[in-house]
Amino acid sequence: MKETTVYDTTLIAVAHGTRSATGRRELQELAAAVARRRPGLDVRLCYVDVQEPRVAAVVAATPRAVVVPLLLSCGYHVRVDIAEAVAGTGVPVTAPLGPDPALLASLIRNLPPADAVVLAAAGSSDPLWRADVAGVAAQLPGRARVGYVSGAGPRVPDVVAQLRAEGARRVAVAAYLLADGLFYRSLHEAGADSVTPPLCHDGAVADLVLGRFDSALLTTVGSRL
Repeated sequence: MKETTVYDTTLIAVAHGTRSATGRRELQELAAAVARRRPGLDVRLCYVDVQEPRVAAVVAATPRAVVVPLLLSCGYHVRVDIAEAVAGTGVPVTAPLGPDPALLASLIRNLPPADAVVLAAAGSSDPLWRADVAGVAAQLPGRARVGYVSGAGPRVPDVVAQLRAEGARRVAVAAYLLADGLFYRSLHEAGADSVTPPLCHDGAVADLVLGRFDSALLTTVGSRL
């Protein structure tokens, strides 16, 4: 019988949090998928908003850990909320999940044939976050346009309507959202012909989480040599 490796470093996966029961289940399933891929690894899920436990409490109780943000860009939650939670603890924080070629490939795999594509993102005033989203849109087929679900900037329904006015007969929304929630559900009311599933449904995302964790371990070990 193959022995299971027991890791001495915990993977703390930090999601935004949602009131959606479906979204909560999807995030739990993502964390479980990560754990299944790495038997013996302690994977703990926590949040920066809406849900408990919050990241600061989990980090305080888990001094030997790596924090992996289940977020799609290095915006406020990474630079402020998570940074404050780990301040003074020595717990490393990896890059967020996005942007990453694995997420881009997932979006492309799930896009049906369409005349036009809208990359739908949550929305943020953070310029780095918006630049990341624009970079993802630029790599989607058909010179995709960006639409936001909240905040400043063009809203997804308005972008869809504009594309229709320009002659697009089939419009696809590429959902740059990790899990179900109010934002994701609103995309189905935006007037497009199709919406890609939340990114957490793709097994490549669990692999990406582990890739972030492994990279942090290598960096930490290297810094001790």
